Amino acid sequence: MFKLNSTIKRFLKILLYTILIAIFVKCFFIEAYKIPSESMENSLIPGDYIFVNKFIYGASSPKYIPFTNIKIPYFTLPAIEEPKVGDVLVFEFPGYRDEFKPEKEQKFVKRCVACPNDTIQIINKIIYVNSEKLDPSFYQIVDSTKSYDFKYIEVKIFPKGLEWNRNNYGPFVVPGKGTKIIFNTSTVELWRTMIEREIGENAVSIDERGVKIFNEYVDQYTFKKDYYFVMGDNFDNSYDSRYWGLVPREKIIGKATLIYWSKDPEKDNILDFFSSIRWERVLKSIK
Repeated sequence: MFKLNSTIKRFLKILLYTILIAIFVKCFFIEAYKIPSESMENSLIPGDYIFVNKFIYGASSPKYIPFTNIKIPYFTLPAIEEPKVGDVLVFEFPGYRDEFKPEKEQKFVKRCVACPNDTIQIINKIIYVNSEKLDPSFYQIVDSTKSYDFKYIEVKIFPKGLEWNRNNYGPFVVPGKGTKIIFNTSTVELWRTMIEREIGENAVSIDERGVKIFNEYVDQYTFKKDYYFVMGDNFDNSYDSRYWGLVPREKIIGKATLIYWSKDPEKDNILDFFSSIRWERVLKSIK
């Protein structure tokens, strides 16, 4: 009986250590993620399972109590490098364009196409960053039959109220920490949601005299965070920064680095298991 109890205790101790090591690795080094949609085709396709390098951008300790939505204090390790144009990012969805806080926690994967203080512009589906054409291999699928000219206005575009569309966008300067903008009755709807997210409260109001933040009249605002403009490689079939806005630096989880497994989601019958595996994508690096 003593030996049995000793064996059980040893097993439980090993199991506990294994779980703690797994949690540590997941928090600070590597996280797995499944690609759910076509927005990153052909770089990433539905059914790809990827590893996300969290350490490179400075991993964070858990922000929530496990299995709950209760926030807890957290810390972030120093970053080895900052996100750059071309990196495939996995991040916490910051919310829809006019949404102060997202209804549910979601993780998205998109490519970084502009960094803090960069100017992005799209002209007839060609992306320019700081007046230089972006490497076209970064947006691999472009449907020439789906085209809007400059005159077409998409009312759901970000920022709110600008007369742009997904194919002809900008120029737009991505704000970074220390960026100053004009913030008055003419520009309030462009920036209201982003500013309130930074502040953490619905603090912006308007009256006949002008714009107020916490009941103090303002005519400009200085951003406190860095932001990133992200897009899917599937140019015409991606819900991205063109619609819902920018990704704050602290929302970026890590860099997608490797497809460790890939399976055709359309083949879910157990008899199709081996034929469903996309062997040519297994252990493929993400570029």
